Amino acid sequence: MEVVAYDPSWPDLAAAAIAELTPVLRGTVTEIEHIGSTAVPGLAAKPTIDLMAAVTGFAAVEAREDALAGLGYQRHTNGMTDRLLYARLHRGRRTHLLHVVTVETWPTRNQRILRDYLRAHPDEAERYATLKRGLAAAGTHPGDYARAKTALVQELTDRARAERGLPPVPVWEKGGR
Repeated sequence: MEVVAYDPSWPDLAAAAIAELTPVLRGTVTEIEHIGSTAVPGLAAKPTIDLMAAVTGFAAVEAREDALAGLGYQRHTNGMTDRLLYARLHRGRRTHLLHVVTVETWPTRNQRILRDYLRAHPDEAERYATLKRGLAAAGTHPGDYARAKTALVQELTDRARAERGLPPVPVWEKGGR
């Protein structure tokens, strides 16, 4: 597992991916955004561009999986029941993740809320980066990486939600990490 220094090209890579996805998902997606650590200027991250798209229903996106595959996005199942997840690989390395969620859950998605919080609180982003760099330096197995971040991610997400007047909720959806 690799955590690297912030790369200023990440927003451009996200914008390019969104531009590719938009015509393929036209009529199904109401919004699509760059999320995750690569969306927070200055934050060290795994070099994977995370995107989140809001849809009125999953079936319309599932019907376009062949078109998504044409862009390199393959359906990834990890037990989360509240979204569709598509991974894009290049030379065996995951370069992009597309999280497809419902319009109803869009405003309160932890990933979007945490991204905005870390953008507004660089000191907290640095705390998070320090933890991630330490986990990578310790050789933390990719399967254990998310678990090892849970306490801090939960703390930061709770603060972010509180700033918006939202109650705390678990950061990991049922079945997922």
